[in-house]
Amino acid sequence: MPPSAATSSRPDETAYDRHRLRQWLAGEARADGVSRRRLLTLLAAAGTAGALPLSAPVPARAADGDTIVKPLPPETFVRHGTNAETRWEALRGIGHHTPNDLFFVRNHTATPRIGADDWRLKLWGGGGGLRGGPGEDRPVEFGYDDLRRLPSVTRTAFVECAGNGRSGFTTQQGETVSGTPWGLGAIGVARWRGVPLSTVLRRAGLSPYAVDVQPRGLDAEYVSGGESLGRVRRPLPLSKALHDVVLAYEMNGEPLPPDHGHPVRVLVPSWVGIASIKWVGDIEVSAQPLFSPWNTTFYRLFGPGHPEGGSAPLTRQTLKSAFELARGATFPVGRGQVLTGRSWSGAGPVDRVDVSTDGGASWRQARLLERPRPDTWTRWSVTWKPRTRGTTRLLARATDTAGRTQPDVSVHNTQGYLFDAVVRHEVTVV
Repeated sequence: MPPSAATSSRPDETAYDRHRLRQWLAGEARADGVSRRRLLTLLAAAGTAGALPLSAPVPARAADGDTIVKPLPPETFVRHGTNAETRWEALRGIGHHTPNDLFFVRNHTATPRIGADDWRLKLWGGGGGLRGGPGEDRPVEFGYDDLRRLPSVTRTAFVECAGNGRSGFTTQQGETVSGTPWGLGAIGVARWRGVPLSTVLRRAGLSPYAVDVQPRGLDAEYVSGGESLGRVRRPLPLSKALHDVVLAYEMNGEPLPPDHGHPVRVLVPSWVGIASIKWVGDIEVSAQPLFSPWNTTFYRLFGPGHPEGGSAPLTRQTLKSAFELARGATFPVGRGQVLTGRSWSGAGPVDRVDVSTDGGASWRQARLLERPRPDTWTRWSVTWKPRTRGTTRLLARATDTAGRTQPDVSVHNTQGYLFDAVVRHEVTVV
């Protein structure tokens, strides 16, 4: 199974994962910070060994404190410990791109302050990922100015936490999940400028033996259950790394702010946010498949509706919609309104949005305000004249070009990833 399988459909991703796990069992892969028991459990889930039951882990919470640099006014953000969620009502009237000061923050620990002049990016490949032959380590370094001198690209793309919408499992479906109780505000769209990772890999001397790359951040080591898991890192198959991944140093025309990865971050369009490593400091280029806690213990789906040892690692984001409106907002009866919102998908552009203003009893197609594009959201609007006083639920349901439509119920998983159900947004007519 070639590495390209990981960038297509879910069945191919599962097959690719099974192939990698078999390579680990044969001694042809490396697992940094992952126990043998965990890998054997994943292997069992892939159907290649006997079942070894293991309960889903509960991620540790980092301590509260001054973990985020930028101001977080309560009218625009909801604070969740080391994280900050954008309030959707703050986006009403804002253009396609999320301003830097409104962009959500997802931190495992605290935002580091790193000067561009002191920053270096090391590419290394002890397993033969860089030229020189298997087993040879030939690290190559780039400074900030070195990167900026290389040909650049500009991409509009969303970054979204895999747990965005997690609170819906509890509030809508009555199910228990672990992790930060995000509403729908753990997403932002920006115009990113940087260097294609493919350019940097080839300049570093990409070897024909390479199969995986693993970016690692410069933030503090993450501690879970009293054990340090090291700095945040997550492998990417080489096919994705060479396709559309960017080493970004600008965000909406400005140098990356500290909370969003200054000096340089990884941008992996359409994939779950954990793949877009902030404050990247080194990238391992490996001729062996790589595993880390962030594609084994975390960022897989666990629970009764999934394989016993967990699903394949999460890659593409799911399908969601949100109103640019506060929860519990009030509207005067008999007065015309324009409801606005945004819908997005990791599988392709959103090309249809249907809206209900009566809790799902009837639906109308919303007006799309821009041409649907991949890797970003589509803004939409619909008119409404409420005629009855009382509480009602607004619903928005998107369909993407891959043929996916938001379901009424999201399949439960214990860590609350990839919530994709239609969200019931409650408002009051007075």
